[in-house]
Amino acid sequence: MLCAAHPTGRMIAAARLAALVQLTAIAPPVSALAESPLQAPASHGLALYGDPALPKDFDHLPYANPEAPKGGRLRLGQRGGLASLNPFNARFGDAPQLIIGNVLQSLMVRSQDEPYSLYPLIAESVEIDEAREHVTFHIDPRARFSDTTPILASDVLFSFELLKSKGRPNHRAIFALVKSAVALDEHTVRFDLTGVKDREAPLILAAMPVLSKRTTKVERFDDLDMTIPLGSGPYVISEAKAGARLVLRRDPDYWARDIPSQRGFYNFDEIDIDYYRDGAALFEALKAGLIDYREETSAARWSTGYDFPAVRNGAIVKETLRPGRPTGMEGFVFNLRKGIFSDVRLREAIAMMYDFDWINANFYSGLYVRTESYFGESDYSSVGRPASAAERALLSKFPGAVRDDVLEGRWRPVQQDGSGRDRTVAKRAQALLADAGYVLVDGRLEKNGVPVIFEIMIRDRDEERLALNFAAALKRIGIEANPRLYDEVQYQRRRLRFEYDMMTGQWLPAAVPGQEQLNRWSTESLDRKNSFNLAGAASPALDAALDALLGSRTKAESISAARALDRILLSGFYFTPLQHVNAIWCAHSAAIRHPARTPLFPMFPYGFTLENWWSEKDRPQ
Repeated sequence: MLCAAHPTGRMIAAARLAALVQLTAIAPPVSALAESPLQAPASHGLALYGDPALPKDFDHLPYANPEAPKGGRLRLGQRGGLASLNPFNARFGDAPQLIIGNVLQSLMVRSQDEPYSLYPLIAESVEIDEAREHVTFHIDPRARFSDTTPILASDVLFSFELLKSKGRPNHRAIFALVKSAVALDEHTVRFDLTGVKDREAPLILAAMPVLSKRTTKVERFDDLDMTIPLGSGPYVISEAKAGARLVLRRDPDYWARDIPSQRGFYNFDEIDIDYYRDGAALFEALKAGLIDYREETSAARWSTGYDFPAVRNGAIVKETLRPGRPTGMEGFVFNLRKGIFSDVRLREAIAMMYDFDWINANFYSGLYVRTESYFGESDYSSVGRPASAAERALLSKFPGAVRDDVLEGRWRPVQQDGSGRDRTVAKRAQALLADAGYVLVDGRLEKNGVPVIFEIMIRDRDEERLALNFAAALKRIGIEANPRLYDEVQYQRRRLRFEYDMMTGQWLPAAVPGQEQLNRWSTESLDRKNSFNLAGAASPALDAALDALLGSRTKAESISAARALDRILLSGFYFTPLQHVNAIWCAHSAAIRHPARTPLFPMFPYGFTLENWWSEKDRPQ
């Protein structure tokens, strides 16, 4: 049997996909249309719950400046390398995500000022029934790819089938549940979601990028491919050098430049992205005037490292931006695929030894607060809140999945005395380990003759400093943790293959927890390469909470399910929580500006390509 990796196998797979797309692109007979379910009148937007905040006749998104001047050049730096121009490939992590939105665009665009709402882009309107089982998108007749060819229903169906079979895990997971996808005419596509029971599914379809059926090479979609894609966005790729550089040039004929959802965005004539080996190199590039924008993640550097000439003379501006987004989770993640971490009591004891108070004072100038929840600083966090009746009803089916102190909202990460050598906490950790059957032999912790030794995978000097401190604390209770520094390429490849004992894991915050949680905690994601289930978490309780979250029909049901999920995760000690600050520290050239209003829920850390910023350098005074 030929596999898809074999050249002939790839051609057969491509032929099957093409045939399927051709079949689904044929409009159904009139009788079939007559039997279609009743849908609400066409709407200008979609929201997860209720209606979108903006009216049908809105002029622009609230965080955009419709009067922003066009022009100038934006120079950015990115850590890592450039190995592919396909951001949807599930096998490789070296494709720039900034291609999405700038070059390749979606049916509808998400507002970063609302928890989860989308507005028109390629699709000018949408119809959806009350049960959310059928959704129909009406393509704007003006929609064009950058080569001026029209975007048609056949392109939408092609994109759907391609991403369902070869896209990223989140696309493949939800698209596989769609019962059917058909073109009603050249500008209308209907998706049948009967039985999906996921309120988010129509929004994920609305956010689906649309690729060109005519130019996308299906047989090469799985490869490391530097072929420049044909998109419909405001930029085209004018230069791409593997491992080094990417240049985007603004398309003056961008078809959607006057659509309300795009007004005030994509203002630079050119965006140049150079690639650097690590965060330290990026910082030096900013100091040397080689890049125009940098987000700072080191509190110590933010406090003391920006006293250099360009900041003193005003050429570079330091800013703290404060969106209203919730916090995610960042911490030292245990890889439960490794048997050494199978006992939750060991994981809890290890987590107890992280001395946040000492680290915050000595490394971060006291700028951070301790991370306590997977959905921190939001209604979805369980910390400090006793479980509701709805949560208890769900969790009662899984005795032991949630600790009593977590269920009652009393649990907090262990607080040390800030001395760096809290003996009381160390004794508590040792007592917990003794109860679990671990013993100290010549100062080394063992169980059944096997010592507790593991590696912490890190990728830069900031992580190394933190990991070395943590390792020193663990040594006090007989655990040998060995930080090991990897370059960005090695780090990402090992992460994708789950080839680590412990690493610093990060979950970016979600304004509304939903489908992305499946790729983090579900049993199905456990062994799937490139999933974000970094911890190797899998249990019936987690799956049940995820099912409840995705099946929620109201915000109240969503909150209950998310808090139940939070409690299960906290009880499992999958992470040693670190710290966070609910602000964006950035330093940028004084020649680039942004609107006064920061969006509440930036998709990436304030939009890595700064889509609503502009250049003042060449503006008439």
